[in-house]
Amino acid sequence: MLVIGRRPGEYIVIDDNIIVKVVKSDEGDIRLAIDAPRNIKIVRGELYEEEKLKKAL
Repeated sequence: MLVIGRRPGEYIVIDDNIIVKVVKSDEGDIRLAIDAPRNIKIVRGELYEEEKLKKAL
């Protein structure tokens, strides 16, 4: 796992085709904007865990 600090407006690039950008939130929450090809599945962590649990049962 890679752990890095980023400020609003900064981003990382994964495999030349996925961009994860930190965007500013007025409430102080961390927000991520993800730009990826349509064939890449993007799922929030809590939904991923729920789906994983359903498959295990």
